[in-house]
Amino acid sequence: MKIIIGSKNPAKITAVQNCFSQEESEFLSLDIPSGVNDQPFSDEETIRGAINRAAGALKQGNGDIGIGLEGGVQETNHGLLLCNWGALAAPGMEPLIAGGARFLLPEEVASRLRAGEELGPVMDDYAKKKNVRKQEGAVGIFTNGMVNRVDMFTHLTTLLVGQFTYHVNLKEF
Repeated sequence: MKIIIGSKNPAKITAVQNCFSQEESEFLSLDIPSGVNDQPFSDEETIRGAINRAAGALKQGNGDIGIGLEGGVQETNHGLLLCNWGALAAPGMEPLIAGGARFLLPEEVASRLRAGEELGPVMDDYAKKKNVRKQEGAVGIFTNGMVNRVDMFTHLTTLLVGQFTYHVNLKEF
């Protein structure tokens, strides 16, 4: 099976690879634009970015499935939550979507995002590290390393693959 990943981000690539047999799968990662703001600011925008990446990956990579993973934030009455969404595109079916972990961002970070900054650079500054988004992610920082970005996106990809195999099995009967 040829799996096209709509990102060059190492955490996202590893997460997708974690969910498929390495012997039975071929992986290609492409830099697919999300088609949304660099900092998605709602579930709907984050979902749209994931779908755009999945559909674009499938089309450009000419594979069996395309996977798009997108991180964003969602404003709530409790404050600004980190959110993440994924989509799986395959020929002949509507994209599948799944959402993952959520947690409240500290106001120090949230206020900078509301002012128009993007989470990745804000986290680099906040954690005094480089490339947090390509390593542990905000989730790794704020869970004290108990959950990292690969873990978060692996869970999300597992939800997508589970839905996909369910739908494929339904078609066989």
